[in-house]
Amino acid sequence: MPFSHLDSNRRPTMVDVSDKTASKRTAVAETRVLFPPGVAAALRDSGFRSPKGPIFDTAIVAGVMGAKRTHELIPFCHLLGLESCDIAIELVDDSAVIRCTVTVHHKTGVEMEALTGASIAALTVYDMCKALSHDIVIGDTRLLAKDGGKSTYAKATP
Repeated sequence: MPFSHLDSNRRPTMVDVSDKTASKRTAVAETRVLFPPGVAAALRDSGFRSPKGPIFDTAIVAGVMGAKRTHELIPFCHLLGLESCDIAIELVDDSAVIRCTVTVHHKTGVEMEALTGASIAALTVYDMCKALSHDIVIGDTRLLAKDGGKSTYAKATP
C-alpha cells in the first residue's frame, strides 16, 4: 500500500481531494494523563482548580483551539471548517481521560483534528499541574473511531 502523501516521484505532497465527494466525517481520539497519586488527590481536593484557573475547563478550550488549527501544525493537513468539536475529560483513578470527538462535512477525514485536540488538551493539563509534580505522564494517544469516507474504524475493546 503506497503512502498517500507521496507523489509519483516519491516526493511529499498534499493529498488531492478535489475529486472526492463531501460526506459527514467523524473521528474520536483519546489521550490519558497519568498523575502520581498525591497529585490526583490534590486535584480532587482543589475541585480541579489551580492558580492558573479551572484545569479541565481550560484544557477543553485549548483542545478545541488546537483541533481547529491542525492544518497549521501538521504538514499537508487540509484546512477544515470543523462543525463540531467536543472534548470530555474525566478523572478515572489517577488518570485524566481526555476524549475528543470531531465532526465535519468534507472531502477528507478528521482523524488528525481529533488526535490534535486530545493532545493539546493533555498538554494543557500538564502545564496547569506541573507545579505539583514533573512526574506527570502524558500516556497513550490513539484513535478510537472514525466514520465517513472510504472506511470506518472502531478500536477493538480489550
